[in-house]
Amino acid sequence: MSDFVEFLHEVFADLGPITTRRMFGAHGIYHQGLMFGLYAQDRLYFKTDADNLPQFEALSSQPFTFMQRGKAVKLSYWSAPDFVLDDREKAAQWAQSALEAAMRSQEAKDRLATKPPWRRN
Repeated sequence: MSDFVEFLHEVFADLGPITTRRMFGAHGIYHQGLMFGLYAQDRLYFKTDADNLPQFEALSSQPFTFMQRGKAVKLSYWSAPDFVLDDREKAAQWAQSALEAAMRSQEAKDRLATKPPWRRN
């Protein structure tokens, strides 16, 4: 585990215990089994959706992007503002917002999974 990933446990202490999982050269950051963050390309990213994306856009954050088969793929994880790493209280607030986005995303997936295939529109 990288030193930075270990440091994240301290940063998010006010949120509660986190776990990390190595994945494709990056680390997923989880709280209560939901992935709310990503550490990749030496940056911290948070889960976004329509509800919390404006706060990231207002600070000129960037989406996590990677190349796949010669095309750029954007994920719903946007770069965290630098000040998040310096203030545990703000880190917890931003992480909570990302966690709520992850919860909404999971709820939408769960609703879709319970519908029969012919009603998944």
